[in-house]
Amino acid sequence: MACLPCLVLDHDDTVVASTPTIHYPAFLDAMRILRPEVNWSLQEYVLYNFEPGFEAICREMLHLTDEEMLVEQKVWKQWTSTHVPPMFPGMAELLRRYRDAGGIICVASHSSEEMIRRDYRIHCGFEPELVFGWDLPPAKRKPAPYALKEIMRHYGLAPNELLMVDDLKPGWQMAQRCGVPFAFAGWGCEVQPVRAFMKKHSAHPLDAIAQLAPLLGL
Repeated sequence: MACLPCLVLDHDDTVVASTPTIHYPAFLDAMRILRPEVNWSLQEYVLYNFEPGFEAICREMLHLTDEEMLVEQKVWKQWTSTHVPPMFPGMAELLRRYRDAGGIICVASHSSEEMIRRDYRIHCGFEPELVFGWDLPPAKRKPAPYALKEIMRHYGLAPNELLMVDDLKPGWQMAQRCGVPFAFAGWGCEVQPVRAFMKKHSAHPLDAIAQLAPLLGL
């Protein structure tokens, strides 16, 4: 058995480099249809996703209607269903080592469960045990504590037997609410204001995937 019983991972920009390769270009495609005047840089897109968050971007900044939200979601689904994001170098090997050592791998993400499981099958050759994605009702998505509480209930684990790894605030907020240790996935974030906040507020501010291994007991 691995020293750490359960690893809970965010997906986008923690395990796979999906914002620059999928989510950002999908957003630009949607904006060409819905708001042609919006042409944010990748850094602007990441900053706005950090604060105020994607829901607020759509509703409060861009004032998208319900009908326009459906268009945005359709464009996003077209991109996510036809593009497989690359996994960060070294991540697949680390996750296979951890799983072979007896560790439990779960995912709490704002991506869909179907796409998360697909990415793991392609890159790792296995699927996570439990996945809590965008398919959940809004009240159960990060930063709500539902995913971590359900993982602990399902496996009979205490908060200190889990590690939550994320590159943005929702995972950190969820971990805080449950008393679960948190590690910042700094290898997936290059925007300095975001990095500065996450490193300041993380018990384990990581810059490289290799730094995650000791936290897992590997």
